[in-house]
Amino acid sequence: MGILKSIGEFLFGRDPDIFDNNGQVSHKLPKRKWDDWQNRYIKSDEYNWRTHKGTNAGLNSKNQSSNSKNS
Repeated sequence: MGILKSIGEFLFGRDPDIFDNNGQVSHKLPKRKWDDWQNRYIKSDEYNWRTHKGTNAGLNSKNQSSNSKNS
């Protein structure tokens, strides 16, 4: 029976193990992992979308080049 099941899973795929009894997606992670993930967005300004002000890429180089042109 194990060989037939293995062949069936290979050909048709496995049943997804991410759904709970209600059909909702339920990842099986420990509570601490979920809490750490949630706190990352609340406590860290780097990940907090409410305080995000966009990217600062190239900010210094633009300021330096504009200052040198004005001088």
